[in-house]
Amino acid sequence: MSTPARPRRVLICEDSTAYATALSRFLDHDEGIEVVAVVPSGEQAIVEAERLRPDLLTLDMQLPGIGGLEVVKRLMSTDPLPIVILSAHLAKGSEQAAEALAAGALEVLPKDKLRLDRPDDVWAQAMRSRLKRLASMRVGRQAPPPPPPRRGRGATIPRQVRAIGIGASTGGPPVLETILGGLPADFPLPVLVVQHMAPGFIDGFARWLDHKLDLTVAVAADGDRATPGIWFAPDGAHLTLGPASRFRLDCETEAAHRPAVDVLLESLAAGPGAEAAAVVLTGMGRDGAAGAAAVRRAGGLVIAQDEASSVVYGMPRAVAEEGADLVLPPGEIIAALRALRPVRETA
Repeated sequence: MSTPARPRRVLICEDSTAYATALSRFLDHDEGIEVVAVVPSGEQAIVEAERLRPDLLTLDMQLPGIGGLEVVKRLMSTDPLPIVILSAHLAKGSEQAAEALAAGALEVLPKDKLRLDRPDDVWAQAMRSRLKRLASMRVGRQAPPPPPPRRGRGATIPRQVRAIGIGASTGGPPVLETILGGLPADFPLPVLVVQHMAPGFIDGFARWLDHKLDLTVAVAADGDRATPGIWFAPDGAHLTLGPASRFRLDCETEAAHRPAVDVLLESLAAGPGAEAAAVVLTGMGRDGAAGAAAVRRAGGLVIAQDEASSVVYGMPRAVAEEGADLVLPPGEIIAALRALRPVRETA
């Protein structure tokens, strides 16, 4: 007889007594979740996280005293744990949300996404299931970005490409900041990125990265040409690379996610083909596996993040099992990308 899994222990930091009570009741509907404490301030959240060692912290961003962003930064540098931001005050496009994700929070969710008044419906059960999965994630201290690598296994595979596609989900923002931050200002290739994120936050994340990185970062628009720089898929649309290296946004194709990593990478396999590179980073599920396999069949380069550096070794594991050319930590992914060169056009 198998031993039942222990409940996931959740610490709630919320300064609204009414919302904290409703959230606690919502979580208590699941026998697999135990709310171990509710605190109203960031200072108390830090103390109780260190004392109780919960599996997950739900955190409001607007708090008396130190704010949620500072709580994320302090805990992830000293006592890292899975953190989910719940806030009613983060406007769409918020760069503060982007900074919290880059500091190590696993997700940022608007409070109106949690319908706490309907704790028994299918959506509520799915949300609690997701929170339990996030509570099981392995997170570590946020390390400073590595210096530009001099050497790496990836640097031994020089090749010419037209475009790079990168996909990430849970745990992706800090890894993206590290990898993209390791590319020089004159990096000569377009980098197309799908990052699974709650609706409303990708614009702020792209804007925040644009302020941080040497390369230009923007959200792709339909018909734009894929020039050197970092191009993110927008909310609610698949990003594909069409003829003449122009972006095509697809709001129709059904997939588990929209945008989907598979759809992006399949477009690279069908377009640049052997002159494409695909990189799949940390995340739940298998999004990216089919697309990466298509790139590899077309002769392109496929890189998966390694298990040791992944918060969730789901997406990169699926890619590695399908057959990746390289399975690397972030520092060596940087080296591999820096070794790529643009295709030389012949007259």
